[in-house]
Amino acid sequence: MAAPLDVLVVGAGPTGLALAAQLRAYGASFRIVDRSVDRVRESRALAIQPRTLEALTPFGVTGELMGRGNPAIEVRMHLPRHVVQLPLFDIGLADTAYPFLLFLSQAETESVLSEHLLDQDVDVERGTELVHLERTGAFVTCRLRREGGVEEAVEATYVVGCDGAHSTVRAQAGIGFEGYAYPQTFLLADLEVDGLEPGAVHAYMAGAGVLFFFPLGSPATWRMLTMRPPRAPDTPVDLGLLQEITDQYAGVRLALRDPVWMTDFRLHNRGAARYRSGPFFLAGDAAHIHSPAGAQGMNTGIQDALNLGWKLALVSRGRAPEEWLGTYEAERAPVGRSVLRFTDKAFTIATSSNPVIRFARTRLAPRLAPLALWATVPRRLLFRTVSELGIHYRHSPATTAGPLSPRRGPRAGDRLPDLPRGLQARTSGPGWHLLLSGPPALWGDERLVSLLDGRNDLVNVHRLGDESPWTTVTHGLVRPDGHLGYAARGAHLEGLRAYLDRWLPAEHR
Repeated sequence: MAAPLDVLVVGAGPTGLALAAQLRAYGASFRIVDRSVDRVRESRALAIQPRTLEALTPFGVTGELMGRGNPAIEVRMHLPRHVVQLPLFDIGLADTAYPFLLFLSQAETESVLSEHLLDQDVDVERGTELVHLERTGAFVTCRLRREGGVEEAVEATYVVGCDGAHSTVRAQAGIGFEGYAYPQTFLLADLEVDGLEPGAVHAYMAGAGVLFFFPLGSPATWRMLTMRPPRAPDTPVDLGLLQEITDQYAGVRLALRDPVWMTDFRLHNRGAARYRSGPFFLAGDAAHIHSPAGAQGMNTGIQDALNLGWKLALVSRGRAPEEWLGTYEAERAPVGRSVLRFTDKAFTIATSSNPVIRFARTRLAPRLAPLALWATVPRRLLFRTVSELGIHYRHSPATTAGPLSPRRGPRAGDRLPDLPRGLQARTSGPGWHLLLSGPPALWGDERLVSLLDGRNDLVNVHRLGDESPWTTVTHGLVRPDGHLGYAARGAHLEGLRAYLDRWLPAEHR
């Protein structure tokens, strides 16, 4: 048997690929396997949120994603006599370089991440299924089966299940998956539509259900999402059925043609009872599945992976204490629960047959929506929630606010904003980033030598001067996932030293 791995990644969808990219960047030994013989070719998930685009920047793939995608900024809500134009993101996103929702098929997202791993000499082992896990002392023995039935035993310190709603890792780790299925059946298709203006999301709120067309681009111009009408026969999905539903829901003639992919499916709202059990971790759909409302699923999974990857790598290399692994669930499980609640409420409003909700959905909401554009605070909160820029870890055990917390600007636990513009790019390299704000004379090299001794390979120093997200003299330590682990006003570094000694001990050789 080969030497034990640090990590076995099970599942090579967007979550597993992102996890592999970060494990590679931070020097962990790992393998990534997937039982499917090929990556996804259908579109499936179709949108990338601003925060995910930021989080993927360190791997150099964001530009390629944007080049392949369609940045839509508007929803057009079609009413019987007129069309209401609503912005997707137009407020509360001044601190990101990506103030839009990028429509891109999951197939393309996986293609970009797979090509990045190939460039990094990482082999995604497809057609390889995990069939059994067994804890044996300090390691987990993993039995893998390749096409043709050939089996192999692999040892790993940690195993991460990125293997979807029917996760083998979750089942064999004995972690419950709690929740329920929705009664409605949804229809999905990637196709061409004559009669739709390009560059926007088109929404039709009918009494019987909802109909959406999203600007996809590839493998077809449009993604269609709708509900099978109540009491409609459960017939196979074909173009005739989709055209019939479109005629009923839209009320205008839209000609559907050239479908690339069509399917029907049921939706679930379920969450894992735990994100970790000993050496086993869950991320993405293995940890939470929900309706596609708000385009949260794939994005939440990728950010799960990027929260976990550097922690596993640094702990495996002996550069960080094992306590870091306990922070994964503490930080990401609240995010997962929040997404489950948010998508459930949005789904219920969009699909309920309750007469009051139905009237509000089809009559009141479309007419009140333009008035909501004047409600600045609620809109800003909604946009930051949907875009995932508002996610923070202020209550994490690994987050420490200094004795004088910044009055303005990001606090400990917050994501580092891209203000001034370009700050995220400066701090996107591997490792931690120490930001020093205020007069450069305050931060002489001699003050930092003993602080960073034994950590120089992991901590990068940035003297920002007045070009800083803070308005006063402040120092902050940015984690590898772009969140501030520590932040304090003033030039006294004793609190920072204590934080580093606990969470990033010096290595002396």
